[in-house]
Amino acid sequence: MTTTLNNSSKEDASSTNGKNLLEALNWRYATKRMTGKKVPEEALNRILEAIRLSASSFGLQPYTIVVIANKDLLEKIKSAANEQPVVAEASHLLVFAAWENLIQKKIDDYVIQIATERGVTEESLQEEKSKMESQLAFSPIINQEWAARQAYIALAYGLIAAAIEHVDATPMEGFNPSTIDAILGLREKGLHSVVLMTLGYRDTDNDPLANAKKIRRNKEALYIKM
Repeated sequence: MTTTLNNSSKEDASSTNGKNLLEALNWRYATKRMTGKKVPEEALNRILEAIRLSASSFGLQPYTIVVIANKDLLEKIKSAANEQPVVAEASHLLVFAAWENLIQKKIDDYVIQIATERGVTEESLQEEKSKMESQLAFSPIINQEWAARQAYIALAYGLIAAAIEHVDATPMEGFNPSTIDAILGLREKGLHSVVLMTLGYRDTDNDPLANAKKIRRNKEALYIKM
């Protein structure tokens, strides 16, 4: 027997989902200390899938995410991240690495993927392809900044997904990019690190922010409605 939700039921479900999302976002904070407890693979995979589904300019996703669980590697990265203990205490560290260069082949490969997965011809995608190719006219530095901004959008998806999973996550910029690039061999892959995110579980005994009230700008200061 198939059950169909009426409009009222759909609205109730939407309200509940929205409430659950806001509760998760109120629960999360930039965790400074973690216990080292492992994030279950199922939860990790859902967080990674949410990141994969992130919005990005043209859908190109001009970045790669390095997922690190190796404790020796985390210790090395901790040294390049101002000795922040949460790096070594995390279950996993995600390194968001932007493309060094946008080249024609990456656009061509993406168009082929779209055509293949949507069952359309490459010719039918020429207008979309031309829009992507317009990005090639910008300098490498501008395109690196553009790619980094796309990586930050993916970071936001990861933070929200982690909160829904009740996995603690910390976005981090306080690190030496060139050192981390060298540790992970990113430049040889045409990548450079732009932001980090730790995943794990808060250490409530040692994290001074674990029970602190969340502080944000009030609505009147944050929004201008027209």
